[in-house]
Amino acid sequence: MTPATESQTDTVDRLDAAHAWHPFTQMQEHLANPRLYIERGEGCWLFDTDGNRYLDSNASIWTNVHGHNHPALNAALIGQLEQIAHSTTLGLAHPTGARLSEKLVSLAPDNLTRVFYSDNGSNAVEIALKLSFQYWQLSGQPEKTGVIALTGAYHGDTFGTMSVGDSGGFHSRFAPWCFPVDRVPTPVCDEAAGVVRSEDMSASLARLDALLAEKADTTACLIMEPWVQGSAGMRLQPRGFMKAVAERCRRAGVHLILDEVFVGFGRVGPLLICREEGVEPDFLCLAKGLTAGYLPLAATLTTEAVFQVFLGRFEEYKAFYHGHTFTGNPLGAAVAHKSIELLEERMADGSHAETLAAFESAVKQYGVDSGLFPVVRQRGLLAALELPERPVPERTGLKISLEARQHGLICRALGDTLLVVPPLVITPEEIDFLFKQLTRATQIVLNA
Repeated sequence: MTPATESQTDTVDRLDAAHAWHPFTQMQEHLANPRLYIERGEGCWLFDTDGNRYLDSNASIWTNVHGHNHPALNAALIGQLEQIAHSTTLGLAHPTGARLSEKLVSLAPDNLTRVFYSDNGSNAVEIALKLSFQYWQLSGQPEKTGVIALTGAYHGDTFGTMSVGDSGGFHSRFAPWCFPVDRVPTPVCDEAAGVVRSEDMSASLARLDALLAEKADTTACLIMEPWVQGSAGMRLQPRGFMKAVAERCRRAGVHLILDEVFVGFGRVGPLLICREEGVEPDFLCLAKGLTAGYLPLAATLTTEAVFQVFLGRFEEYKAFYHGHTFTGNPLGAAVAHKSIELLEERMADGSHAETLAAFESAVKQYGVDSGLFPVVRQRGLLAALELPERPVPERTGLKISLEARQHGLICRALGDTLLVVPPLVITPEEIDFLFKQLTRATQIVLNA
């Protein structure tokens, strides 16, 4: 078949195989397996170049909130596009960004009054780290350079975020270029389908107490993902753990950085977890669901106290010398503002609570009670289904993800753990379809 006569799928397949390098993907494995090319989306569904339909149980890598091709979000994007697509925020501002800043501040804990934009979660975290480090320098405490983080953490793939992360094979080869970090063991929480079977944060808090007693004077900040460590396999934390950590950081004079990049904007229930638990962090990092999966945009929120330390004469070089070309992009800001409005409406009319209940019920039926998965973790609209251990690694999770495509489902595995993270607007019927097809694919691969 020549390029002139090949189908669209064949053309894309040829070009992808010849030129693409996909993230978090072993390309030899990718090229050896059937490949899928998504052309369009509608609601919770994706369509490939051959017209086949798949339920998006991955929310397009944990970003989609209101479904694909949403008319109100499309209108917000088009309306902004008719004004201006991009204008720098380096010394300038635009109305859309200013309005979004006001909206984010209104959602956040009362102490957070300033918004610094970037374009992805890694950058949002890098900014928070750098702001904390520079704050202590400008405050006459340059010795406060240390960082405390949790075991199993994932905060991104830039060098600062790799340093504070603890993602094993993802980042270990870059360890020589990363800065040292003190670790607190992640607390234990076994929860699914609304039932907390066990939880324990005593060892975590004891270790944190010991670190702060020894190193508070030289520690700049503590960073954590509240409630759920997503990339660690949906590792849950007891409710109240974040609040206990926050209280200790405040007493010790250590900044608290909360990474709500994944869990923010309704993924586990509330719009923001810190607001739900009454915690006032020094820095709050947001991305992913911020623009409902439409465009890259991230935000780092901080306090007026932090902001004031950076003010001074030009020649003092107190300014925060950090930025990105597309920082505060108006298109992303317009979609983000509309998405938040839609999400607030869903929460106000009870739709979000109904979806959470339907998802929880399905996790109980198809996960906890099925006997197919030895371990099930779930909170809000996320779940992790662990597969039975095999004596030899067989890439079972990948095989199930590939098999699921034959049953109209796109899912993603992390090793041998199946992760279920659908759009927040998924219907009860779609939830049932999701778990039925995932069960079917799992049974076929396991010969169960």
